[in-house]
Amino acid sequence: METTVKNPIMIYTEQTPNPESLKFVTNKMLFKGTADFREETLAKEWSPIAAVLFEMPFVKGVYICNNFITITKEFNFAWEDIMLKLKEFIKEYVSQGSEIIKNGFSDAMDELEKEQGVAYQYSGEEAELVIKIKELIDTYVKPAVEMDGGNIEFKSFDKGVVTVVLQGSCSGCPSSTVTLKAGIEGMLKRMVPEVTEVVSEMG
Repeated sequence: METTVKNPIMIYTEQTPNPESLKFVTNKMLFKGTADFREETLAKEWSPIAAVLFEMPFVKGVYICNNFITITKEFNFAWEDIMLKLKEFIKEYVSQGSEIIKNGFSDAMDELEKEQGVAYQYSGEEAELVIKIKELIDTYVKPAVEMDGGNIEFKSFDKGVVTVVLQGSCSGCPSSTVTLKAGIEGMLKRMVPEVTEVVSEMG
């Protein structure tokens, strides 16, 4: 008779550039992709773990990607008072193998994007530029931003202006504007001369 030994769930925290967000990293794949919950209604619909987290008075946002969860807290709480409680809850929840994100979430978000016009059609040269811009963001910017517990998505390109959406710890982070202007805008202008500016929206 075989007994399967479950790998114990390890969890540690990492600071992000946003003092209000903390990254809780596990040794288990939680969700392949990115799931950003800014409000309880979306969490209740799609993520049982995020729904429970939102019931805690100090949780303002939950962002799940690969093997980590970034939690953004309400500013009137201190991490030293809530970090352990969050850590224990996540560890216990993941250890039990409970559902993290419901099936169909990515498809539903893609549909939402289409409705909101993120994927509206570009034509001719502009379409080629958009493909190039998206590739640059996905290749160079996304991995760095994910390490900080956040995410960045291309939203639109119009008359030289690239609009991106910031999620997770990047949303509302004091240093994200600097990163955006100095890093991303600089790189895109160099690689795609048609780009004049990069602006952001909070996802």
